[in-house]
Amino acid sequence: MSDDAPGRGAGTTYNLLFVCTGNTCRSPMASAIAEALVKARGWTHVAVRSAGTGAVDGAPASDGAVQAALENELDLSMHSSTPLSQELIEWADVILAMSPSHLYTVRELGGADKTYLVTDFLDDDHAGTAVADPFGGTSEQYRETFRQLQAAVVAVLARLEPILAP
Repeated sequence: MSDDAPGRGAGTTYNLLFVCTGNTCRSPMASAIAEALVKARGWTHVAVRSAGTGAVDGAPASDGAVQAALENELDLSMHSSTPLSQELIEWADVILAMSPSHLYTVRELGGADKTYLVTDFLDDDHAGTAVADPFGGTSEQYRETFRQLQAAVVAVLARLEPILAP
C-alpha cells in the first residue's frame, strides 16, 4: 500500500497520511502498523503513506524504528523518507500528525480540515497528546513509542471503520 504515490492511488478510495518531523521514526512506524491492520481487515481500498515536515528525501528509517518494527513482525527496511508536500496533503483524506507542531505545518499548507493528532482518537489519558520522538534514544524508548503508536492507530481505524469497512 505504501507504494501508492500521489496520483497513482488507482483502486484506493481512502488515503491515510501519517506525519512527523524527519519521517524516519514515528510516521514510518505508524504507517507500517496501519498498513498491517488495514491488510488484516481486508481493506484493499485504503492506502497508507507517511511524510515528514523536515524530512530529506530518501533517508532510511532509523535503526531503532527498524528494530522496534521487526520485534512486532513489521518490516521498515525498505522505507525511504518523504518530505511533506502540497501534493501529499491533497492526496490524503485524513492526515494524522505526531505533535502540535506538525499540525501547525500541515494546517499552514492547507490541510486544516482533515488533520488530527494521531492520539486524538484514544479514549484514555493519552488522548490528544504528542507522541514522543524517540530519535537518538534507547531501544526501550523506541519500543514505548511503537506501543503508543499501535494503540493510537488501532483507535483511529476503529473510528474510521464505519465508513471504511467494505
